[in-house]
Amino acid sequence: MNILLLIGGLILILLGANGLTDGAASVAKRFRIPPIVIGLTIVAFGTSAPELTVSVSSALKGSADIAIGNVVGSNIFNTLMIVGCTALFAPIVITRNTLRKEIPLCVLSSIVLLICANDVFLDKASENILNRVDGLLLLCFFVIFMGYTFAIASKPATTGDAGHPAIEEETEIKSLPWWKSILYIIGGLAALIFGGQLFVDGATGIARNLGVSESIIGLTLVAGGTSLPELATSIVAALKKNPEIAIGNVIGSNLFNIFFVLGCSASITPLRLSGITNFDLFTLVGSGILLWLFGLFFAKRTITRIEGGIMILCYVAYTVVLIYNT
Repeated sequence: MNILLLIGGLILILLGANGLTDGAASVAKRFRIPPIVIGLTIVAFGTSAPELTVSVSSALKGSADIAIGNVVGSNIFNTLMIVGCTALFAPIVITRNTLRKEIPLCVLSSIVLLICANDVFLDKASENILNRVDGLLLLCFFVIFMGYTFAIASKPATTGDAGHPAIEEETEIKSLPWWKSILYIIGGLAALIFGGQLFVDGATGIARNLGVSESIIGLTLVAGGTSLPELATSIVAALKKNPEIAIGNVIGSNLFNIFFVLGCSASITPLRLSGITNFDLFTLVGSGILLWLFGLFFAKRTITRIEGGIMILCYVAYTVVLIYNT
């Protein structure tokens, strides 16, 4: 049964990613919204819905390690595995604005989480806890991020490297009727959310039958399962020559996960970090810095297939160390 859940969830995720990408790209083209805005908002929030559902429900059930591990693991998976796999299918071109603003903001979110989750080291507390104050602080950062995103949307589309490129007519973006675009977006999101939940249920059932700890389940299986929508959406977007939706999806999902998902979860109930260590948090920060360095210094703001392969190897190494230390 668990294997059937895995397969059924994966099929729904792939179908949903294709519909969501087509619908979102069509909306961007019709209303001349910069693709990065679509990637940072509609696509990112939609594909992060599984993380929101899993983390909030886990927090309410007292499974803090799954709630936090899901977010931390998903963001590491997003940055290393998703960007890496996407680059293997099609090299990802990153604009200057993304390198100067969005990726550094993503790194900042990881650093903020690292600080909030180190009560023992910074305050000599008895344990590390994300309390309601930390949750409200993360939600405040989320409001700032949304304000920045809407500021991008309010500016007229520009061309060239200095800004986010306008959507060109000759790119492979389907011109869909508005009702069909909305139907694709809603249907794609529904398939992604439901498929992600099926996958997580199957993976979690298998892991618990094998006696794996909750922190490992959260950091690996649940994180990877809830990140499958981002993986499918980014690869499909890159193959359809929408690189800004691909990279915007990853960055937006990471910001949404830390600022909104963890912010909501910690605001509802304090989250105790027992199985999540500084090794995981520093890996999260390092993955964002690696993405920024690859985009800034190599191959003219392009994540190449070689760099994508390196990022995948980094994720594999992290997983091996994580499992070895348990």
